[in-house]
Amino acid sequence: MSTPPDKPFNSRPPSLAPRALYEQVAERLRQQIYSRELEPGSRIDEQKLAEEYGISRTPMREALKVLATEGLVTMKMRRGSHVAEMSVDDVRQVYRLMSLLESDAAMEVAERASEEDLASLRQLHERLEKQVRQRDAYFATNEQFHLRLLTIAGNRWRLQIVNDLRKVMKLNRHHSLFHQGRLSESLAEHRALMDALEQRDPAAAAALVRMHFEKGLAAAGG
Repeated sequence: MSTPPDKPFNSRPPSLAPRALYEQVAERLRQQIYSRELEPGSRIDEQKLAEEYGISRTPMREALKVLATEGLVTMKMRRGSHVAEMSVDDVRQVYRLMSLLESDAAMEVAERASEEDLASLRQLHERLEKQVRQRDAYFATNEQFHLRLLTIAGNRWRLQIVNDLRKVMKLNRHHSLFHQGRLSESLAEHRALMDALEQRDPAAAAALVRMHFEKGLAAAGG
């Protein structure tokens, strides 16, 4: 009985370059949407963007499908792709879900986080204290704080959902942190939350997160 021939020594697995390319394209588009280079509601000219990127339309289309699953792009038959828009009701729903998920996470962190975990949150909070007059830097650190809180709480499904919700929230033209005076209010709310976490007070931590999102929603016009 004959045995199958050995594979050539120099055989290689299939290239992953096309997948890597459309992921890079998706990230570039994502950043253009966040920066308002691609305005909410605007039509996405696939051909023009593909030419600007120096790629074919295939990875462009695959990237748009990725962004559609994230809620950043809408794709309609015979109407092409458009940057998604958030209605007032959309904003309310997103804030409501984030409030529920993150208040639950804050309660768990207050109950069982290690001292090292709390120290990492404290470090991020101290950075917020220094960045209160730097909106973009504050925005980035604020997001890191919230995601770190979720990571410490340890539910990967919750973390994944909130990550997706935060992507969509960046579509909001009237994001709460853009509102006059909101950075100082947000920082005061973070101070109170940090104190509740370090005092191991789950009920207070959860209540403070809910209040944080309620005020954020009000500032965002919801």
